[in-house]
Amino acid sequence: MVLNYIWIGFFLIAFIVGFVQLVFFHNMEIFPKIMNGTFEYAKTGFEISLGLTGVLTLWMGLMKIGEQGGVVHIFSRAVGPFFHRLFPELGKDHPAIGPIMMNIAANMLGLDNAATPLGLKAMKEMQDTNKNKDTASDPMIMFLVLNASGLTIIPVSIMVYRFQLGAADPSDIFIPILLATSASTLAGLISVALYQRINLFDRVILAYLGGFAALVSTAIYFLSGMSREEITAVSTVTANMLLFSIIISFILLAMIKRINVYETFIEGGKDGFNVAVKIIPYLIAILVAVGVFRASGAMDLFVGLVRNVLAALGIDTDFTGALPTALMKPLSGSGARGMMVDAMKTYGADSFPGRVASVIQGSADTTFYIVAVYFGAVGIKHTRYTITCGLIADAAGFLAAIFVSYLFFH
Repeated sequence: MVLNYIWIGFFLIAFIVGFVQLVFFHNMEIFPKIMNGTFEYAKTGFEISLGLTGVLTLWMGLMKIGEQGGVVHIFSRAVGPFFHRLFPELGKDHPAIGPIMMNIAANMLGLDNAATPLGLKAMKEMQDTNKNKDTASDPMIMFLVLNASGLTIIPVSIMVYRFQLGAADPSDIFIPILLATSASTLAGLISVALYQRINLFDRVILAYLGGFAALVSTAIYFLSGMSREEITAVSTVTANMLLFSIIISFILLAMIKRINVYETFIEGGKDGFNVAVKIIPYLIAILVAVGVFRASGAMDLFVGLVRNVLAALGIDTDFTGALPTALMKPLSGSGARGMMVDAMKTYGADSFPGRVASVIQGSADTTFYIVAVYFGAVGIKHTRYTITCGLIADAAGFLAAIFVSYLFFH
């Protein structure tokens, strides 16, 4: 229902802004621009979905091998105590536990292409045991919000963009992003836990979170002494080595159990193709709404209004050049990436707005995109409080990004 109102709102706001420009400012190009935006973003949505077909087929097939080989059970036992408390409705041997853990691990390493198929696999498994097929269950909501919080340990892609745009030290945003994305994940987890009445002071939850904090601290200490090139090289090699090791473990365990690996892969791959096709209308619906909102100039008007209000209140407005990235991030990952690049091109990669935009880009994930793709893939229409908690995580990440940017760079 929330998505319905937001979707309609984007179109209505775009029309109103466009109409005002036409009548009062005689902008004859505004509505052709808006209509071109609908076609452009519809094409983009289809191309994204089409591009997902191959990787979905690959990872759904591999996940089927892992499931048959017992990898899912191994992952379930390793993270069971923690995830059973975050996902109390899922049984100890629920097949969604493995894909959930692997999806979160892939997101943490910045492996977006691997994370999405794993996430869709998790959603499918949760939907199989969901009593109300058109309504998001509690485990689905927790999983979606953890995804929307976008916990990222190694933001390789952002460092690459900064290097390409001439930053003196592209890795200088590493620690700020880690702090901001941790704040986003914590806020998202707490907000869902409050809705679902999950006890976050449980000893097991505190133990896992404490262990994670120690791991992050060790990683920061280890990487802080490296150069930009070394950080990029180590993170890239480590991430891909871990990913390929997972694939090999799937195959080896399946071979030990004497499973026909090839036929199992084909069986799982068919599901991947079907999911990719099913995503198309949901993805296009969201992207076209975002496209008309951008093309109408509504985004620019909103940013200008915020800047003026902050200035009137005596609040420093140096960060407002990065606001388009924050505003676009919950809506469109590619759009937010474009806004980040634009901020660095306009103000400079090492400028304050350029750095703030980079930290914001890494602080959270794309809430509405994730909701549209993951819920759309399993036919969920009623999202309940998913978007509310996702936006709470986004807001916490954005505010933390601005705060740590002032702390590190201003």
